[in-house]
Amino acid sequence: MKLTVFGATGGIGQEIVKQALAAGHEVTAVVRDPARFAVTGERLTVFRSALSDPEQVREAVAGRDAVLSGLGARSRKHAGITTELTRTVLGAMDAEGVRRLVVVSAAPVGPAPERQPLVDRLIGKLVSAVLKPVYVDLTAMEGELARSATDWTSVRPPRLLDGRLTGKYRTVVGGTPPSGRTIARADVAHAMLAVLQDPATVKQGVGVAY
Repeated sequence: MKLTVFGATGGIGQEIVKQALAAGHEVTAVVRDPARFAVTGERLTVFRSALSDPEQVREAVAGRDAVLSGLGARSRKHAGITTELTRTVLGAMDAEGVRRLVVVSAAPVGPAPERQPLVDRLIGKLVSAVLKPVYVDLTAMEGELARSATDWTSVRPPRLLDGRLTGKYRTVVGGTPPSGRTIARADVAHAMLAVLQDPATVKQGVGVAY
């Protein structure tokens, strides 16, 4: 496939690019600072853009089969940026007629799992309180997806780790894996690529966790 990856310098974004290239896809990695992007490959195009220019974003998605986004606020003080940047990407995709979109969100944005143990419920409430501005941003971002014309999927991981790719994790379409506390960024990227061609995940949130 011909893929465009936004947020390609982030931990999940770089993993998406590396795994997509390894799978034989043609990848356009959209980055603000190419100096921070160390991935190389024969089928890789590095596209420099701060996402502030809608015309540049249109150029980045034109003629692509799908778009994947690792965009997200790095801290509470950056909350709000995910919705803003995703809105620009959605506008560019609509203008260019590109429909398939997979984004990363977060587990607290999705529904609480059934039969969740008390300790996990308490941890979830604490994390949601501490990072409330970030989750408000992601909820608004998912609202933008729901109102768009794209065939979107939102992948919702819990706490992210820097572990290696295992390919062994749980997924729940439209829900959240119970007692799912962590997952490696590499496995989130793997899940995002896996749902690309799964029609059951279109216009759905997908919970992922170990």
